[in-house]
Amino acid sequence: MCGRYTIAAGAEFIGPYFDIEGPLPEFHPSYNVTPGSDAPVIWQAPADGRACSLMHWGLIPHWAKEPSSKYKMINAKAETLAERPAYRSAYKHRRCLIPTSGFYEWHSEAHGKQPYFIRMKQAPLFAFAGLWEYWEGEHTINSFTIITTPANELVGKIHERMPAIMLAENYNTWLDPNFGDESVLQELLQPVDSALLQMYAVSTAVNNPINDSADLIKPL
Repeated sequence: MCGRYTIAAGAEFIGPYFDIEGPLPEFHPSYNVTPGSDAPVIWQAPADGRACSLMHWGLIPHWAKEPSSKYKMINAKAETLAERPAYRSAYKHRRCLIPTSGFYEWHSEAHGKQPYFIRMKQAPLFAFAGLWEYWEGEHTINSFTIITTPANELVGKIHERMPAIMLAENYNTWLDPNFGDESVLQELLQPVDSALLQMYAVSTAVNNPINDSADLIKPL
């Protein structure tokens, strides 16, 4: 799964890095993005270029009667996207990218749960594959979920699943709301090669959502 991640870059970096053509929302870099918070999400309208918006982390189905806290869909399994009612429509038409600079995972060890930080070796900024959805009531809420896959060999040492990392050469295909070949989409959601990643233990300070500084990703 993916329950915490970092986005150590502001709008001035995300815009050119991901070729955003429209205006960018204001947001601050974070080393401890938590479920329920608003984070930048990249999406594409059928006839327009890429856009970036702040969305709520924890997908709320458009058919929900209210944006209840029971909808804590922070992650969605790649293998069942086409089957789950909450994800089916978004998988067809509202795929997105979640900018990130790395993510955390925990492993049960003798002294307790040890957090690890995982990032790309050669890419200080990259993206998770995700889905976004809108909910309309008294006001509109745009929300997102991060897609997960079975863990690769490296991450599998500490956890059985990991976020789906989308490589840059596949951004256009993944974001295209008019593209619907499910076999191709599933190929894009395969676990990234372990050789591309770096993983190391970090301080348990990341366990507290209040903590948010570059110290969180320093190796022990």
